[in-house]
Amino acid sequence: MRADKYDPSEIESRWQERWEQDGLYRSDLDRVDPSRPKHYALTMLPYPSGDLHIGHWYAIAPSDARARFYRMRGFNVLFPMGFDSFGLPAENAAIKNNIHPKTWTYANIERMRGQLKRMGTMIDWAREAISADPGYYRWTQWFFLRLLAGDLAYRKHAAVDWCPSCNTTLAREQVWGEDRTCERCGTPVTKRELDQWFFRTTRYAEELLDFSGIDWPERVQVLQRNWIGRSEGTYVTFPTEAGGIEVFTTRPDTLWGATFLVLAPEHSLVASLTTPDQREQVDAYIAQTGRQSDIQRETADREKTGVATGGFAVNPVNGERIPVWIADYVLVTYGTGAIMAVPAHDQRDFEFATRFGLPIRVVIQLEGVEIPSPLEAPIPERGTMVNSGPLSGTPKEAACARVNALLQEKGLGREGLTYRLRDWLISRQRYWGAPIPMIHCPACGPVPVPESDLPVLLPDEIEWRPTGESPLKLHPTWKLVLCPHCGANAERDTDTMDTFMCSSWYHLRYLSPHFDQGPFDPAEYAYWMPVDTYTGGIEHATMHLIYTRFFHKASRDLGILGGDEPMIKLRNQGMILGEDSEKMSKSRGNVVAPDDLLVRYGSDTVRAHLMFLARWDQGGPWSSRSIEGTSRWLRRVWTFFTSPSVEAQSDPAALSELRHLIHGTLRKVTADFEDLQFNTIVAALMELLNKMTAIAAQNGTADVEWTEARSIYLRMLAPLAPHIAEELWLRSELPGSVHRQDWPVVDEEAARDLEVVLVVQVDGKVRDRILVPAGITEKDALARVRNSEPVQRFLAGREPQKVKFVPNRLVNLIL
Repeated sequence: MRADKYDPSEIESRWQERWEQDGLYRSDLDRVDPSRPKHYALTMLPYPSGDLHIGHWYAIAPSDARARFYRMRGFNVLFPMGFDSFGLPAENAAIKNNIHPKTWTYANIERMRGQLKRMGTMIDWAREAISADPGYYRWTQWFFLRLLAGDLAYRKHAAVDWCPSCNTTLAREQVWGEDRTCERCGTPVTKRELDQWFFRTTRYAEELLDFSGIDWPERVQVLQRNWIGRSEGTYVTFPTEAGGIEVFTTRPDTLWGATFLVLAPEHSLVASLTTPDQREQVDAYIAQTGRQSDIQRETADREKTGVATGGFAVNPVNGERIPVWIADYVLVTYGTGAIMAVPAHDQRDFEFATRFGLPIRVVIQLEGVEIPSPLEAPIPERGTMVNSGPLSGTPKEAACARVNALLQEKGLGREGLTYRLRDWLISRQRYWGAPIPMIHCPACGPVPVPESDLPVLLPDEIEWRPTGESPLKLHPTWKLVLCPHCGANAERDTDTMDTFMCSSWYHLRYLSPHFDQGPFDPAEYAYWMPVDTYTGGIEHATMHLIYTRFFHKASRDLGILGGDEPMIKLRNQGMILGEDSEKMSKSRGNVVAPDDLLVRYGSDTVRAHLMFLARWDQGGPWSSRSIEGTSRWLRRVWTFFTSPSVEAQSDPAALSELRHLIHGTLRKVTADFEDLQFNTIVAALMELLNKMTAIAAQNGTADVEWTEARSIYLRMLAPLAPHIAEELWLRSELPGSVHRQDWPVVDEEAARDLEVVLVVQVDGKVRDRILVPAGITEKDALARVRNSEPVQRFLAGREPQKVKFVPNRLVNLIL
């Protein structure tokens, strides 16, 4: 072998070009071996912002390493990539830099694609999918029409954020800060009612709570359960002169303590319940509430505010006439938009009643607890019902059931469920997105665009005007069209779809990005789906990951695809911080540029260092100092494998130790790849190289055991550092490409631990730890324990009455 200097830039560019020419990572069905199992490895696709940052590397490079590992394990592996290319940043760039969003987006894609290739991934670029391509959003629109036909899409009047300066609605991402200002002009936003398109995600709330068929992190499951917010309870109607107000309560046992109602300011009955003398206050409060986000309104520690409507309702269980208020802590989008206020037994209601001098009536008595008067704090616990008419004295175990029975008997209420999850609002009043394929006809109403007319293309010739409105509304001809039903003059819908719609099905388009008979080739779907391992950030737990599951289940019910879940295993990576342990940002000046690192160290070093510096699922601060250590390791690997074999006197014990080290490391690395424990893989390979170097220095490297050792080491290295492993495989004159080799098989006998640490206790307290041969018998272990000086000191000449022996782990001497 040539013992020349390690030059990553030369090696990496050469091998990347060679792999692409050879089609090494192509995963077409006619190229894969049907006798092998499949593994669909998917990592979340990036937004084409212009440059890959170190966070992209941290998400993609380790996932690529694991995909490579599965390929060597004998799987046909699909590892695709694309770009989530619609969205707000491109539109902002168009306004700021006077550049077309399409031009800006595709220039960024070209740059990022090149950066991803320089990362040395096994991405099959023949499967690239770009959501802004007409060939992609044709099928995004097709899915919309299928959901509409299946009664899973609908249009209704709904509140949106509105900028009075720009004269336009704003997506949630366009509203900034606690003051809720327009990100374009800084004007405080208000609420405005507009016709909007929704998907019926709430129909799938119960099924979305079932994680039994998937292996997802518990933290994600908790976040999704909380987001969906399932509550069991009772619906109760409070009559008013303007109509019945339905409330949902999880505590029907407190109905006799409901002393007032609180409506969301947007509730449909507010106007008719408001008396003339309260009209001005109510209108002002509604306007004030319109400037707040739902998160602000629900903050628990905010001082409670509200206004009386002047109207009254009747408590259905006792006939009491109670006042109706409005307050911002009640949301029209959650539950029924109205609550029965029971201030003696709910913290928010207690604070509200205390501030506004409303009645507080105790209807729950806790056993053995004296209730002060006036009440100093609410009593949230369940207990015996008191002051509750015919049900007074009912114990807590039977309270809710008896109240529900009474309500149903008198037709006053019903048991039911409610969810915090809301239907998915997909309308966006902006240009750079997939147009909603609907036509609005004065005679026929909303009419779907015929599927044969898809895609509804975005017009390239657009202009941005100071009004801030979508160019689709301002375009002189684009929205003008004939009604497909009656032929009359009509207009296209000028809204575009939420970009989460595009990313809810991108894993399907990867299967066949050029297929024009449907969103995916059924044969590809049958082979590759579901996704076996999905990796990405946990920040997507309550939007993208819920929407993707909804999309799959809805498409299943519409007969478009099969199976209950889109992704079987989900794993989340942590975040790479700056060296100051703060989140990376340009304003902090702590951003790490991968391109600079590539020039200095090469791709393999950056890949390996990202896997080594922290647990992948936790992340941590970047370290410029420790990357030098990773670089030194790979240079030492180069030197070790390019040095000529050295003849020396063979030592059977040393060669046996070599095989033990190699197979022991292989066993650990194999398990760690399965568990995505990349930092311990790199650490194990570093340690193994040290030990191999030490053995070689004393015993040479010419024996046949070294051929096996070199082959196994390079195959373990290949997923992490694919370029250097490929080059050293070639220079070692081993056959083919290292990336076409099978993963080594562990020799369990050789990998068996030679020594173990035996914990020694006296009366259950640890007194020593001794190194003993693995598999030592109880008799031999006791003999060694008796020779332990600390143990002798604590025995003080006494004989143990009992001995507890756990093989390879523990000896406990009980006196």
